[in-house]
Amino acid sequence: MNTLRTAMLLAAMTALFMGVGFLIGGSGGMMIALVIAAGTNLFSYWNADKMVLSMNRAVEVDEKNAPEYYAIVEALAKQAGVPMPKTYLIDNPQPNAFATGRNPQNAAVAASTGLLQRLTHEEVAAVMAHELAHVQHRDTLTMTIVATFAGAISMLGNFAFFLGGNRDNNPFGFVGVLAAMIVAPFAAMIVQMAVSRTREYEADRRGAEICGHPLWLASALDKIARGAERIPNPDAERNPAMAHLFIINPLHGERMDNLFSTHPSTDNRIAALQEMARQMAGGSTQAAPRQAPAPRQAEEQQPSGPWGQAPQAEQPAEPAAPKPNPWGRNPTGPKGRWS
Repeated sequence: MNTLRTAMLLAAMTALFMGVGFLIGGSGGMMIALVIAAGTNLFSYWNADKMVLSMNRAVEVDEKNAPEYYAIVEALAKQAGVPMPKTYLIDNPQPNAFATGRNPQNAAVAASTGLLQRLTHEEVAAVMAHELAHVQHRDTLTMTIVATFAGAISMLGNFAFFLGGNRDNNPFGFVGVLAAMIVAPFAAMIVQMAVSRTREYEADRRGAEICGHPLWLASALDKIARGAERIPNPDAERNPAMAHLFIINPLHGERMDNLFSTHPSTDNRIAALQEMARQMAGGSTQAAPRQAPAPRQAEEQQPSGPWGQAPQAEQPAEPAAPKPNPWGRNPTGPKGRWS
């Protein structure tokens, strides 16, 4: 199903790209746009993850220079049943995270220094579980391709006036140029938002299942949303087509749960997770206890929630709230320019 959805999305974005070319340069422009779209598809499949990581100045880390952060991702990947992704750190005070990559075997997850410094150990685990859910669902390829296409279409729209304003083969004249400049980027933005919003709820649900505690993720989302409101992210502001990749919108002024938001309302996501926690606490169990993805050890439960039922632990208990941050400033201790 994910493969079919990705193919349909690629077809839709390619058609939109060709439509922009037709508005700018007629049939010739449409053929040029088709060639560009084909190249963009190939580039997105093989290199878009590297481009996204580079734009955010992400640095790869391992068990030597970021031991606790790396250990969390490693334990959660085992728990989720996905290959260990490459793990990156972004030198940015805004708390946020994202996942990218064309498939689970070539995936990467990235967290900001602000996330590690401002969230508790449990909250960081919940955030990374959410990102691993995107990897498991193969959302990373779809979302990265959308980001690449949206950026390309917006760029083409911005240059429409210079590329097609005075061409004789432009069948719509200046009206076509205006449509390419305004309508096409807007349509790309709508597709981008729709893709992101539907996947975030599902990743929240699966991420809560992986870490075992929906309230950990609910608390993390609240902290990240408040941090994103106060702390700017210049790299994301320069490349807004990437905004939907993050767990919380890194741009300012994008808080409404409506057609024009790249993410669902944080309050709505938290409410769904709280309902999931209540149902998990009230159910009966048959599954064995699991090991937490922390350095700490804890008895875990497979949650159930408004999205469906899952096996549950032997003795129901109220899901634990996140504990105080045991790390303090620069908790992972990596050596580098982010120290």
